[in-house]
Amino acid sequence: MKIGIIIAIERELKSFLESGHQITEEKVGSRTIYHTEMYGHDVVAIMSGYGEIDAAAATQLLITYTGCKVVINFGVAGAIVPGLKVDDLFLVEKVCNYDYDVSSIDPVKKHQYEEYEDEYIPLDEGLRKLVIEKMPEVKTVTVASGGRFIDKKEDKEELAALGCQICDMEIAAIARICLQNDASCLSIKCISDTYEGDGGDYNTNVIKSAEVAFGMLGEVLQLLK
Repeated sequence: MKIGIIIAIERELKSFLESGHQITEEKVGSRTIYHTEMYGHDVVAIMSGYGEIDAAAATQLLITYTGCKVVINFGVAGAIVPGLKVDDLFLVEKVCNYDYDVSSIDPVKKHQYEEYEDEYIPLDEGLRKLVIEKMPEVKTVTVASGGRFIDKKEDKEELAALGCQICDMEIAAIARICLQNDASCLSIKCISDTYEGDGGDYNTNVIKSAEVAFGMLGEVLQLLK
């Protein structure tokens, strides 16, 4: 199976590049696509960079150029509710793009794209159920995704009020582009900074937490046929 991997930043990419798999690189425009074989799968990976715009561009490029129909994102996220710990692992069920709002001009809710039934962009249910069936200890979350790094408690509380538990800067774009291309999307997130934490905690934990998420990615790849 050909599987695309979307990785946001270099410090998260490190766990993939140092995994021990034989990796080749291909330049496509200004981007690098990484090719390898993992657990019997033809894996193509790309680093998107921070934010929804770069994540959308990278996801579309990877799907169009390589033809992958399964896309997995792994990386770190911040907790926006109390009780979550650094290195806690989650599968993303759905995501709210908190920066998106056309409710003043269209008959939709705040943050809702018209083609979805509510303000949440869904990820692939079949893939998620397959993983949970084999790894029942893994919990699911709803993500608030947008263009800002969230470290102020008042911002966390505002996003938590949307029904979200964690936040990131890429998965709304990745999930939406996958849906537009009829590609299945799965996202593995590991907590790097807690509700009480800030950008300093993120910088301290991002490499280690990304390695934890990458470890789960390997387990997931072994489940896919």
